[in-house]
Amino acid sequence: MRVLGKWLVGLLVVLIVAVGAFFVYAPGYVERERNAVSPHAPYPVSEAARALHDSLIVGDWHADSLLWNRDLTQRGSYGQVDLPRLIEGNVALQVFTAVTKSPAGQNYDSNSAETMDNITLLAVGQLWPIRTWSSLLARAIYQAQKLQRFEDEAPDMLKIVHSLADLEGVLADRAAGSKRLAGILGIEGAHPLEGKLENLDLLEAAGYRLIALQHFFDNELGGSLHGKGDTGLTDFGRQVVAEVEKRGMILDVAHSSPQVARDVLAITEMPIVVSHTGIHSFCPAKRNFPDDLMQAIAATGGVIGIGYWDEVTCGDITPAHISRMIRAAVDLVGEDHVSLGSDFDGSVETAFDTSELAALTSALLDQGLTEAQVRKVMGENMLRVLRARLK
Repeated sequence: MRVLGKWLVGLLVVLIVAVGAFFVYAPGYVERERNAVSPHAPYPVSEAARALHDSLIVGDWHADSLLWNRDLTQRGSYGQVDLPRLIEGNVALQVFTAVTKSPAGQNYDSNSAETMDNITLLAVGQLWPIRTWSSLLARAIYQAQKLQRFEDEAPDMLKIVHSLADLEGVLADRAAGSKRLAGILGIEGAHPLEGKLENLDLLEAAGYRLIALQHFFDNELGGSLHGKGDTGLTDFGRQVVAEVEKRGMILDVAHSSPQVARDVLAITEMPIVVSHTGIHSFCPAKRNFPDDLMQAIAATGGVIGIGYWDEVTCGDITPAHISRMIRAAVDLVGEDHVSLGSDFDGSVETAFDTSELAALTSALLDQGLTEAQVRKVMGENMLRVLRARLK
């Protein structure tokens, strides 16, 4: 019995160590695999491109960095975004988007909302608060609290923007020499509302200013681009869109079904954003809306955020190739309606991280864009929409 007791104690110790190792190392391993930056030599950046880049207002509509357990106040050795690397890339405007549900086996063609949820596993594995294990709303609020914690720890690097006055304050500080960037909170799919319009009050109070309607599955608001059919807005979805417009929030139709996007266009007058995507005539993938729909979105005064991963670029993810798609976007919808929408840290492999954005500026110049066009694409178009929507 004494031998058996020792054996059981030893087994328990091994199990405890194994479980502890899982929670310490597994989440970081998963992110290293999911948010890789492909090995590459330094990209060429001319002196003229470097000088131009350093003078730009650079903005990005979409990064999922809050999903992971990295300390964004520290420069990371993996992943694609953190505050030091944003500052190195001269980023002034960054939307930090909260992912709250992702179906197992997710794909661009068809997903069910009833499929096992990957984010539940990630929340448990990363030891998020227990309330987040079963509540999508709690997951969204927790990610907003994480960004607030980063601002509290590094106020010289980050200011969370709640209002137009906050935004203008950051820009004034940057004009005076500050490197602090404006962080905007966004929701990737409005399912954290959990079917209740009053929960928009809680998301707004938590700091969210950009609302995307769907993610990889149909929800109470309407159909996903990757759901069970090209269904449009529900009555609840129409209510949410009306509230977003009334409150001075930004509406994002990335991942929405084409019919949802058309329904939105029919009932709103605000500029609409597609935060992270590609151009269908350049890359004929389902993930990219048809060109005529992109033109209709641009006609609202909105913008198309160009992403950096292979499913929207059709393979090549280098700055040179992405600049070619941006050129195609400018030709399609006009220079006033193209922005950056990286999808950094969104379980995508990229060929550069946010610290290397000068290489994209250089590549855009190589594509023949004028300095004025580069300024618009790299951030001024995004800033125009933010100024039009925030109160």
